[in-house]
Amino acid sequence: MPARPLSDETLHLIAAVQDALAERLDARAHVEERPLFGSHAFMVDGKLCLAVKGDELLVRLPPQQHASTAETPGLRELAPRGGMAGYFWVTPAAYATRAQWRHWIDAALAYNPQARATPRRRSGASSPDRRPPRPQISSVFGPKRPPGKRQKLPKP
Repeated sequence: MPARPLSDETLHLIAAVQDALAERLDARAHVEERPLFGSHAFMVDGKLCLAVKGDELLVRLPPQQHASTAETPGLRELAPRGGMAGYFWVTPAAYATRAQWRHWIDAALAYNPQARATPRRRSGASSPDRRPPRPQISSVFGPKRPPGKRQKLPKP
């Protein structure tokens, strides 16, 4: 299924994050943009730092400050049931002013050097090594063969 086009609002927010990163990071920093969590993510030095989804900004902050940060108006946790401490969606009301915008961008960039990088998965056809092995199915007619693997019968 083809991806839906991004709204103008989302494209403007992505451009604003790109500009903010260009202003704040030196040439030694490696920034990679890629889809993640259904969003447009910004990986700084191999670690998720910021992301954009719709009109919201995802920021990665110190997990030790999760409880106090979660009380900030205009923020919601990435995973409300826990397990993703330090990840927050910032709504437009919480980044509406320049001071608010700078705060969230600077806070995410300040934490990035201490953040742990998640190791990249090995590339391959949908990570077959992560799937459980398929059970062997057999019947009275013999073992079931994978689709497309027909046994040639001898000619009479």
